[in-house]
Amino acid sequence: SRKVRDILNYYIYRRKIKAFFSSLLFRMCQLFPMEPDKIVMWTLEGKGGYGDSPKYIAEEILRRNQKRERKYKIVWLTGSSVQEFPQEIKSVTNSIGTRAYHLSTSGFWVGNTRTEYGTKKRKGTTYIQTWHSIAGIKPIGEQRGNRLPQMARIVSEADSKLIDYVLVGNEWSYRMCTSGLIYDGSILRTGIPRCDVLFNRREEMRRKYRERHGLCLDASILLYAPTFRGGSQKGRRSVNAETGTMDFERLVHALEEKFGGTWYIFLRLHPQVANQAETIMRREQNDRLINASAYPDMNELLAASDMLITDYSSSAFESMLMKQPGFLFVEDEQEYVEDRGELMFQLEELPFPVAYDMDELGRQIADFDQSRYEERVELFMGGIGVFEDGNASSRVVDFMEERMLHTGKGIKK
Repeated sequence: SRKVRDILNYYIYRRKIKAFFSSLLFRMCQLFPMEPDKIVMWTLEGKGGYGDSPKYIAEEILRRNQKRERKYKIVWLTGSSVQEFPQEIKSVTNSIGTRAYHLSTSGFWVGNTRTEYGTKKRKGTTYIQTWHSIAGIKPIGEQRGNRLPQMARIVSEADSKLIDYVLVGNEWSYRMCTSGLIYDGSILRTGIPRCDVLFNRREEMRRKYRERHGLCLDASILLYAPTFRGGSQKGRRSVNAETGTMDFERLVHALEEKFGGTWYIFLRLHPQVANQAETIMRREQNDRLINASAYPDMNELLAASDMLITDYSSSAFESMLMKQPGFLFVEDEQEYVEDRGELMFQLEELPFPVAYDMDELGRQIADFDQSRYEERVELFMGGIGVFEDGNASSRVVDFMEERMLHTGKGIKK
């Protein structure tokens, strides 16, 4: 209707005015001296903590810093003062002032989500976009067609003009970057740093999270990680976190019946709706259900787990890298597609068993065959051209160092 269009246009107008004044602050901050050895990082649009691919790039930089007299300086933009970071990393509140100053005076940006609309990049700064998935079931960017909100397109196009390099871990993502990110720049086939932990540190993570929650080391963990709902042209973004008809008590019983042992469920909501996890915990009152939504690093949880259940989250593809059993619980597929847009894969194309209700999920678990599943995984990974091997962080930092040296501003190895 005309009223809806007027409201939308007014909202966009206000965002553009705000972006204009933000851009002026960035221009002013570009008067400060540049620090080519400073690297600014962020997750979840500058609200997140120490996680995802920026974390693993940071760990590799800190490891190399120990061998250097002159060190790279890492500044992390975060939305919460309670987030924990290594003492070598300077965490700063992501206000417009600190953001404009640090981004305007750094040699590198490394983020897993878009920059704030109105951000300006100084000449000589390199922006690496890691994104936050290795492949996608749910569509993003132009893949959403007419369901992509106009403001989201504006923000995406503005950010993509700033990006210098995007990281990918498979050939499918390489081909999809243009439409998914609305981006036509350089793409690096380094692998995705957040996946390194899945190859190199599984036993460490299994111990870490079992000890943290007082579980026996031989306890089995299912990670339940549904994505958020919302984000259509008509709706508000990240509007809810629903577990639908998921019956956790019944699920634990099905797992123990099939696989034996003692099973626990880690509930991991999408970071944009993680604050709703406590409501679910109070409702369920189940001592086998553990709230894992506050942890900033999803991939540590994946590495610690024995199985994954999700719906449309890209975490299924990362679980797949470990040949870890993965199930899709998608009782609202039609509604989700109507809101979000056509899925990137037909669900039957994927190697994961698909369930549309609890009865079917129980049957899928009872009938699960690991050998047959691994065959499907191998076939699928070959089809999308996966080249993850656990060394992505090292490749990315090698690339950063070479680029800095090429400009004559970097630290010699």
